[in-house]
Amino acid sequence: MTVQEQTIAPTAESLSMVRLPKQLLHVPVTMLIFSAVVALLANSFWLSAATSAVALSLSVAGLAILYGQLGLVSLCQFALVGVGGWVTLRVGHAFHPPFELSLLAGGVVASVVGLAFGVPALRLRGLYLALVTLMLAGGFQIVISAWGFPDGGPGFLGRADGSGRAMLARPVIADGEVSYFPYVCAVAAIGLLIAQWHKLARPGRAWALIRKGETVAVASGVNVLIYKAWAFALSGFLAGLAGGLLAGNVGQLDGRAFGAFESLNLFALAIVGGVFNWYGAVIAGLLLRAVPALLTDLGIDGYVTIGIFGVALFHALATAPTGIAGQISALLARLNAALSRGRAR
Repeated sequence: MTVQEQTIAPTAESLSMVRLPKQLLHVPVTMLIFSAVVALLANSFWLSAATSAVALSLSVAGLAILYGQLGLVSLCQFALVGVGGWVTLRVGHAFHPPFELSLLAGGVVASVVGLAFGVPALRLRGLYLALVTLMLAGGFQIVISAWGFPDGGPGFLGRADGSGRAMLARPVIADGEVSYFPYVCAVAAIGLLIAQWHKLARPGRAWALIRKGETVAVASGVNVLIYKAWAFALSGFLAGLAGGLLAGNVGQLDGRAFGAFESLNLFALAIVGGVFNWYGAVIAGLLLRAVPALLTDLGIDGYVTIGIFGVALFHALATAPTGIAGQISALLARLNAALSRGRAR
């Protein structure tokens, strides 16, 4: 069975409204256990790295929808993370609403921008779409380098000078570093649930038909334009939430961290982590933040990760196209089958 065949969503008959909640239940349960273990065992350094990793898993989940469900290569996802972070900071400093409203504003604006970035996908695919979205990421890099991120100043850009710079306040219920991590895990679980529901329900079936061929999708009654736009908007929304959570983690963001290369890195690690299983997004987020943090902790130059990730990407493309998550899923399936045979005896 090919990877494309593995990603085709189940039929409507096999996914009743009664079974859907059962298939989604493992998402919040896994995130709850993960957040409890990390919050109890990690020190301040690793807690900050884990918080960033979980936040970025939302942006990887958006990539998984585009690439895993539709086969579209978008290389501007990290730029959308920056858009979400910029809006969250601007709204938070300008109006001082509850953090959740600032976060939601960042997600909505990033969704709109993601939809605009996805316009080329209506006509382009493959290498051409990848090049266009990469140029859009480069354009965002230039803009954010000139504007910077809001830090409590006046005017549209919200830039402050010197000592006037302010930090974005965290949520009232998660003001501390330890309490903010479970908060991020809870938001990530909601985002991952939304993404997983889309994959299992009607949008996922429509996206699977589009991936097989737009002619097949149109013949099946799928509105290709609407469902492609839906995918880009949802992907942008998840990336915007990731940017807002990153802004809440450190209080400010640095424009130098949102270069076009980061979008390439994010896409590569999405493939390594696995775009066909929901927890592949979490694995990719951990790789993106935990591996550099580990090397830094060991006193090794963080740029070594470029070579490590390159080797991992080559391995994934050559021998494990379903990524680490796909290999874990296959291993669990074999163990379950072995246990079932053992009980039958």
